[in-house]
Amino acid sequence: MKNSALQHLIDQVRHAQAHHTPLHIRGGDSKHFYGNPYTLRSHSQTLDTRPLAGISSYEPSELVVTARAGTPLAELEAALADQGQCLPFEPPRFADSTVGGMVAAGLSGPARASVGAVRDYVLGTTVLNGQGEVLTFGGQVIKNVAGYDVSRVMAGSLGVLGVLCEVSLKVLPFAPASATLVFAVDQSQALQQLAAWASQPLPIQASSWFQGHLHVRLSGAEAAVRAASTRLGGSLLEPDIAAAWWACVRDQSHAFFQPHAGESLWRLSLPATTPALDLHGSSFVEWGGAQRWLRTHVQPKLVRAAAAQAGGHATLYHAADKSPGVFTPLSAPLARIQQQLKHAFDPAGIFNPGRLYPDL
Repeated sequence: MKNSALQHLIDQVRHAQAHHTPLHIRGGDSKHFYGNPYTLRSHSQTLDTRPLAGISSYEPSELVVTARAGTPLAELEAALADQGQCLPFEPPRFADSTVGGMVAAGLSGPARASVGAVRDYVLGTTVLNGQGEVLTFGGQVIKNVAGYDVSRVMAGSLGVLGVLCEVSLKVLPFAPASATLVFAVDQSQALQQLAAWASQPLPIQASSWFQGHLHVRLSGAEAAVRAASTRLGGSLLEPDIAAAWWACVRDQSHAFFQPHAGESLWRLSLPATTPALDLHGSSFVEWGGAQRWLRTHVQPKLVRAAAAQAGGHATLYHAADKSPGVFTPLSAPLARIQQQLKHAFDPAGIFNPGRLYPDL
């Protein structure tokens, strides 16, 4: 993949490396709130990936699409929808989201617990490293495993390892049928019910609980969805109302995701069977109970301690003060691996300094 837009990025990276200039990698800048604040310095520069746009190749029969990093996510999803296909992990569609930002952030939507995460669908990547070299990992064929793990490492790396230039993704057809059921239950009852359903052969694709209402989305063959709807009961939502609900959950446009003054929004990853945590605040539960959102004034150390005690971890998603650190501190062995990866891809440390962890 060679073009003038890519050559401009190569030249910018090589100049930055030579002059030790930190680079703030930006696509649509729709996820600027996520991760630690950039460690910007007076001589920092912005590296804009948006000129590197367009769908490079798409083979609907092979369920594979390749797109450049600056391609608007909306453009990619529209092209897939024309062929009756989608990104099954349902990445949040923030304003001006790009394909590169989608992979770099590694965020998945309501269906993540049933279909997998972003990294599970990354088949290959083309990356610009900190020395201005264009590296290609993986490929466009699902059976191709060469460099597969390296491509996955890029998912969720928040740009600290390199500039994503192009990605190849596995896609899937839309399910033939879908139905959303609503149950009036408290959080403890919802968690117990979700745990019971998890051990049964049910086509549950997504779930969410908030303020006494559990939404469950069934997806699959028409006969399976119809049978499960009858078996589970609850109230069946009209398709338009159901679509609007899942869209506001997926895109985090629901009012819950906008913390009030002085509050912080936490994303807790816990074993799905964990009982409701004894933390003051407002909760939103997804992924069969494995993802718990918490809007609270509780001190960060107490939130992290409660998550760790339950066998999980906590991420400070939205907050006016991120000085406690966004991500759970790494153990010494994991920190060493991260440092080694950083040095291998970006030896001068010019890409998004501090965005993932303060010392990366």
